[in-house]
Amino acid sequence: MAKLRKGCSYRRLERPYTRRSKYKAKSFIRTSPASKVVRYDMGDAKRSFGYTVELVSKEGVQIRHNALESARMTSNRHLEEKCGKLGFYMKLKSYPHHVLRENPLASGAGADRMSTGMQKSFGKAIGIAAQVRPGQAVFSVQVDKQNVEFAKQALKKANYKLPLRALIVAKPNQ
Repeated sequence: MAKLRKGCSYRRLERPYTRRSKYKAKSFIRTSPASKVVRYDMGDAKRSFGYTVELVSKEGVQIRHNALESARMTSNRHLEEKCGKLGFYMKLKSYPHHVLRENPLASGAGADRMSTGMQKSFGKAIGIAAQVRPGQAVFSVQVDKQNVEFAKQALKKANYKLPLRALIVAKPNQ
């Protein structure tokens, strides 16, 4: 069974050749794995809040969908405890669309007769990731003035789950 590779295997931003064609025979990537991110908007989306707190990336990285979901769950749970279910509006701003691939090499007895080496090394899809550029916001939280510190704490907890260095920026809404 295939194991989950380390996140550092996919941190660098790359643009690999991932051909998708309207003709199935010409497509190299057959299917894209399902995203583990459950929802992108949490809290009260209809209400207007006074402040926006954002988690802004300092570097360009790829964030796997399971890391995004873990960070989302952690920060959402913290905000629901501190601000109540309708005391905030949080949005995940990066979408995992980039297909990650690997060329698994067989090991063990008789593996040399099974592997093709680098002959057909395009690889099969094993997951998806969001490509984040420097200065791009990953999460955005809208809260009232008294809950700004809780939003900063929630985004700090989310940052621990993500493979990037980030800034937490708070600004009033106009």
